[in-house]
Amino acid sequence: MIPPDDRGFTLGDGLFETVLARGGELVAVDAHLDRLTAGCGRLGLPAPDRAEAARLMREALADAGLETARAAVRLTLTAGSGGRGLDRPEAPSLRLVATAAPAPRPSVPARLITAQVRRNDKSPASQLKTLSYLDNVLARAEARAAGADEALMLNTAGALACAAAGNLFWIAGEALFTPALDCGALAGIARSEALARAAELGVATREVVAGPQALAAADAMFLTNALIGVRPVASLDGRAYPAHRLVERLAEAVGR
Repeated sequence: MIPPDDRGFTLGDGLFETVLARGGELVAVDAHLDRLTAGCGRLGLPAPDRAEAARLMREALADAGLETARAAVRLTLTAGSGGRGLDRPEAPSLRLVATAAPAPRPSVPARLITAQVRRNDKSPASQLKTLSYLDNVLARAEARAAGADEALMLNTAGALACAAAGNLFWIAGEALFTPALDCGALAGIARSEALARAAELGVATREVVAGPQALAAADAMFLTNALIGVRPVASLDGRAYPAHRLVERLAEAVGR
């Protein structure tokens, strides 16, 4: 049970990671725990014990009966109980919880809209998977209300940032583009894999600051996150994007 004075519950003071499990294997778990540890450093929290985190994730799979399935394992870390107010205890006692749920692979390309909700690239939280994800929740709700699958989020300067739950890529000519991290994009695990696999294929990659007009000239688009790997984009705001061989090759190379 999470007590009512838990700082993750009351203030969103904490971090999370979502790890893909396939047949009991926690995919790229070390990279996820590296990011969690780095996030703790940014938030001034002690890092959790990695062996304990892995044990909790495997127990969550077993408890949910998903040891042989494709599943999403969420590891949630909070700053623990802290009483009333903003200030943490001098020595926070972290709370670490893992849960698991089925995670079927998306079967069709994603339909996107550009959300009105902006990504706050000025906030340190834009670089972290914090428990304060309300902007992303609202952007996804906006997309769903419009009949789309996912939301494209711009930052406070109107530059391309990310999707509500993933990183954004586009192909123009012979090059692959993605928003730079200082645009408010998260350093996604699958994002890094896609960039690395593209380089191995001899594709020029660019991390850029660009406005929405860059997508009007794009040949194709796709999204990445730890659960979907590489997911093609079928349309943005009603404009269709065709299938592209490079997207297919990257999807095969990244796996998931």
